[in-house]
Amino acid sequence: MKTYIEERAIRTGQYIIETKATVRQAADKFGVSKSTVHKDVTSRLSKINPALAMEARKVLDVNKQERHIRGGMATKEKYMHTV
Repeated sequence: MKTYIEERAIRTGQYIIETKATVRQAADKFGVSKSTVHKDVTSRLSKINPALAMEARKVLDVNKQERHIRGGMATKEKYMHTV
């Protein structure tokens, strides 16, 4: 694996842990796709730094459990401004 990919995976994992960021937020921050962030955190990072990968995965799991709530709140906010 190329070193810049390893460095990006580590930076992405650290960013997700520090800010409790979603995959989408991390993708915007690093200028990559959501698929790349997911691959970095789940596959690549587990080979580079398993402890960091596990911590980042915990944050992503919590975000996944809460995503339906955030979606509902966004929809509510959208329609409150259009009425």
